[in-house]
Amino acid sequence: MKKIEAIIRRSRFEDVKEALLAADIEWFSYYDVRGIGKTREGRIYRGVMYDTSSIERIMLSIVVRDKNVEKTVKAIMQAARTGEIGDGRIFIIPVDDSIRIRTGERGDISLYNAELEK
Repeated sequence: MKKIEAIIRRSRFEDVKEALLAADIEWFSYYDVRGIGKTREGRIYRGVMYDTSSIERIMLSIVVRDKNVEKTVKAIMQAARTGEIGDGRIFIIPVDDSIRIRTGERGDISLYNAELEK
């Protein structure tokens, strides 16, 4: 199992969400995050332009079975890419175990409904 964390532009979130659903990745968490990078975003307040050093992004957190890692990464990359600086990052992190609280199932089986795959 792997945990995929992706930091993407807010403007690309809906496209990424649709791409993940099309790739049969139906469960993930997301968070509004702020970070600092090479890109600077200007803000206009009462007609005055302000340069901000923090950038608003969305972080996706997805735990998938090993067989779904590449299709998940591919879906995110294709939907999030604009070709400009600031498109984001994807991190792939090993996951030792997963437990479904309701049933006590452990490992890969806890990430999906086996009865739906039959």
